[in-house]
Amino acid sequence: MPFAVADSLVAHGVNPVLFALRGACDPVRVERFRHHWISVGQYGRAVSLFRAENCRDLVFIGTLVRPALSEVRLDWGTLRIIPRVLAAFRGGDDHLLSGIGGILERDGFRMVGIRDVAPDLLMPDGCLTRAAPDGSAVADIARGREVLKALGPYDIGQAVVVIDGHVVGVEDIEGTDGLLARVARLRAERRIRAKAGRGVLVKAPKSGQDLRFDLPTMGPRTVEGAIAAGLAGIAIVAGNTIVAEPQAVIETADAARVFVTGLPA
Repeated sequence: MPFAVADSLVAHGVNPVLFALRGACDPVRVERFRHHWISVGQYGRAVSLFRAENCRDLVFIGTLVRPALSEVRLDWGTLRIIPRVLAAFRGGDDHLLSGIGGILERDGFRMVGIRDVAPDLLMPDGCLTRAAPDGSAVADIARGREVLKALGPYDIGQAVVVIDGHVVGVEDIEGTDGLLARVARLRAERRIRAKAGRGVLVKAPKSGQDLRFDLPTMGPRTVEGAIAAGLAGIAIVAGNTIVAEPQAVIETADAARVFVTGLPA
């Protein structure tokens, strides 16, 4: 996803600079762009590099496993703000990202979202696939959105699986791929008795979430997981969800006759 955003920026005449986190980025892909490597915890080094590159607008992109505080490599710039860093860690992922974003803003940077810089990567409204949700799937989608709205204030996850009105799984620390794998396992164990081809993965931002950070994301692997879980399709909120490799998403879904649809925000 970081590289899809960078490619989108280049296509629009903007030359991005990547500040890649050691251990979290693909070095081969990073080499395609102007870049610098930093370690988690090197806030002082990061700020110095941002300023040296004349980067005022910053975007958080990609996946990072939340580090233990013992794994953070502190520099003097980080020690200066350590009370605010500790406060940011005391909460869910959205709280952590918003907290770090707030620290950067106090140092004069502007945090922007993928919606601002690469809107072409966002899910459009309506069905992308030949298959479309039937009445049962529409009802499951509505239930899934209700559940996500209720869970939003607890900063738990951005996805839920609903089958015939029953909530069979909620996204947690293992992410959407883990959720779908869990549903597939429950089907294999016959803990879920509904026939294959029923049920929906519903994804949406958390209510009250700062939409500059950690937007829900899906790609071909998400579709493959939904197929393995025996679901009828995937429903994600249009305009607030990132779609990686959209053509591959459509081809994979159409081959398995599952739907992928964008919901009104």
